[in-house]
Amino acid sequence: MTVKTDKSKRIVVIGAVAAGTSAAAKARRNDEDAEIVIYEMDQDISYSGCGLPYYIGGKVPDIKTLTPRDPAFFKKKYNVDIFTGHQVLSADAKNRELRIRRLEDSEEFTDRYDVLVIATGAQSIMPPVPGIDMPHVFSLRNPSDAKAIREYIDRHQPKRAVVVGSGFIGMEMVENLAHAGLNVELVEKLENICPFVDDDMAPYLAEYLDKQGIIIHTGTAASAIDQDRVILDNGLEIEADIVIMAVGVKPNTRLAADMGVKLGVAGSIAVDSCMRTNLPDVYACGDCAQSWSIVDNRPLYRPLGSTANKMGRIAGDMISGGSLAFRGIAGTGIFKVFDMSIAATGLNEKEARESGYDVVVNHNIKPDKPEYFDGREMVIKAIADRQTEKILGVQIIGYEGVDKRVDVFVTAMTAGLKVSDLFHLDLAYAPPFSTTKDPVMYTGMILDNAINRGRDLISADSLKCCEPGSYQIIDARVDNQYEQSHVDDAVSIPHEKLREQLANLDPNRPVVTYCNKGTTGNAAQNILINKGFKQVYNLSGGHKQYCKCRGRRSTSEKSDTN
Repeated sequence: MTVKTDKSKRIVVIGAVAAGTSAAAKARRNDEDAEIVIYEMDQDISYSGCGLPYYIGGKVPDIKTLTPRDPAFFKKKYNVDIFTGHQVLSADAKNRELRIRRLEDSEEFTDRYDVLVIATGAQSIMPPVPGIDMPHVFSLRNPSDAKAIREYIDRHQPKRAVVVGSGFIGMEMVENLAHAGLNVELVEKLENICPFVDDDMAPYLAEYLDKQGIIIHTGTAASAIDQDRVILDNGLEIEADIVIMAVGVKPNTRLAADMGVKLGVAGSIAVDSCMRTNLPDVYACGDCAQSWSIVDNRPLYRPLGSTANKMGRIAGDMISGGSLAFRGIAGTGIFKVFDMSIAATGLNEKEARESGYDVVVNHNIKPDKPEYFDGREMVIKAIADRQTEKILGVQIIGYEGVDKRVDVFVTAMTAGLKVSDLFHLDLAYAPPFSTTKDPVMYTGMILDNAINRGRDLISADSLKCCEPGSYQIIDARVDNQYEQSHVDDAVSIPHEKLREQLANLDPNRPVVTYCNKGTTGNAAQNILINKGFKQVYNLSGGHKQYCKCRGRRSTSEKSDTN
């Protein structure tokens, strides 16, 4: 069977999820005469992949709400033909031909294109672990996976679940399996969970999950899976009635590579700002395509539905005579696990240093709104360039309002605002929503003080790596807090007594001040600087961040004090 057409322009899209359907819809809006066809291997199209864990956990009772559109919808609204259950086997760029198999009966046929859009997405990584093909082991990528997991839970009533991998899907599955009534254990091969954030932020999440009853195993990986257990490479065996593999995804680019399309970072398809590949009239978008960072222009592979939709719209515009261009991404992401929200945008600290920036790091710990309105603590790690005041990256862990703050930061980064501009933003304020000086403004103030006003910061990591005696370390809290827990080698000089004890300190030796979270430490820092001390640093995030640093607890620490 060969598909033929007399029309002058035939647009063929491979893939019918976020990017592919967005490309087809935008192309139709611009061009009423083009013939537009989409081939999709799966039966479900244009679905909400990010909602799938919540169907498994029962928060979304009907999976149809996550798959609201079918081929008939696109045919009626956009005059786009979508063929599900069709696999594109090969693509001939020279002759502009595709070889396609209809999966229902294995019939193969050819089609031709004038313009080809590759939106083949990504697939779950399934490591070569013995037992990974057992019926109680699953990955989660599409509605079929979600339905299979939900059906297995309903039929077999498992009690113990193991989630391998602590990325977005892994974390969301931890929550939703717990909501489904299972006891959950989490396995992560890295030393800290959630590689989405830095090691000095991850302990906040780990501590919270521990309070929710989630057992965490870090620094180890699954080496084998048995009928009722997961064996880890450290020798530990974990009982498991169901296993979710969530170790990441990889782009589906075999078809593209075989036809001569150039690949980029992580094996994704290299594209320009118009979503063009290196082949004439061949475009790529979505989870199979490469992005780049608006911060330092480095290539990124960051497969998210929001980016896929954006890329698809741009590709559809370009193939139909438009002028939209992709501007890159900050790499913004957010997820929720139980009541805690975790968000990040831009570069992490390691990436910022590798890019050659003169990095300044701040940990700002503030409530999301006043305590009298049940405000809860929010931790903001901000990374900036000392030379330009450029905001390089932000990570936030908290409860309410995390989404609002990260969106403000990424907007500021996109607009090229400096850290000193953040204080001057006219942000919305009322007690149910924020404090009078929003945590975003506080972050700007702290970084501005460090960069422009001589109020330098030192991170807990840096302090822990110093030789004993390198600094005079002053605990500016009250005495009983010091007695309960304090930084190694620190002396207790409460803030209100500091002026009286200046004679006991050497103004020519470096000093580190700290309090619980940073504010009183800064007040003590101001006193010392104004009294002529040469080098005075405030401990970023105070004693709380010091205790959380890389999950290690001070040898002199008895308990964590707020």
